[in-house]
Parts: sequence; structure tokens; C-alpha cells
Amino acid sequence: MDFGIKENIVAIVTTDKNMISTTTVPVFYANSEEQKEKTALLVSKITMGMVHDLENGSYVIVKH
Repeated sequence: MDFGIKENIVAIVTTDKNMISTTTVPVFYANSEEQKEKTALLVSKITMGMVHDLENGSYVIVKH
């Protein structure tokens, strides 16, 4: 079995249009900081995940 951090990542929310996912993790693109925060909050509520700020213009939603 292959276990890793990718199994816990639910989604990425970013304002960086150049960011792509090389796995099956969905990337949500936001046009503004406000939209990025709102999208991350809503995705985390829907998936019962936690939002973490990567401090590079992106949020990652994970399940702990």
C-alpha cells in the first residue's frame, strides 16, 4: 500500500493561474483574495476539512 500526504489533501485554492495539479487534487482558481478565502471556507465546510495558508497565494484544504 502507498500512503502519503496526498491522500489527505482535499483541494487547493489559489490566485496563481499557473499552478496545476500533477495528481487528482482539484485546484480552484480565484480572481481575488476575498474570493479565495470564501472558496476555501466553503470547500472546507463541505468536505469537513481544515484550511491551511501556505503563504504563497494559496490555501490547501486537508482532512486530519
